[in-house]
Amino acid sequence: MNDIALDSRTGVSTDMTRRKKRNGRALILFACLWLVLISSGIYGAKWYTDRIQQNISASLERQTASQITAMQQTYEARMKELETNYTADIADLGAKVDALNELLTFTKDNADSKTDNSNKLYTQLNEVKKQLNELQKSLEVLK
Repeated sequence: MNDIALDSRTGVSTDMTRRKKRNGRALILFACLWLVLISSGIYGAKWYTDRIQQNISASLERQTASQITAMQQTYEARMKELETNYTADIADLGAKVDALNELLTFTKDNADSKTDNSNKLYTQLNEVKKQLNELQKSLEVLK
């Protein structure tokens, strides 16, 4: 009986060791499965955030490019407008300068001719006075 009891104890202990091994394997398998799930979740989250980041970057790049294009077109339009206004102002100023030059030339010509005319008139007036004086002398002699 002693042997039977010993055999039954060894049978139970062998049975328990098998269960412990199965439980250990199951625990290791469960842990590995959880590690795979957690790793795939982390990888999926990383992949998703990278994809979202690329989409946002591409969207920002498109928006920036369109804003730069709009600003450049606005800048070019303003520059053309300024250039047109500048050219028109320069043309107006040139016309005013030409008109002023003509007026100055006309004034100079008139001033010169008036001076000449006044000099001529003064000379003629002096001559007339001389003749008048001579005539008065002649009249006095005749008297």
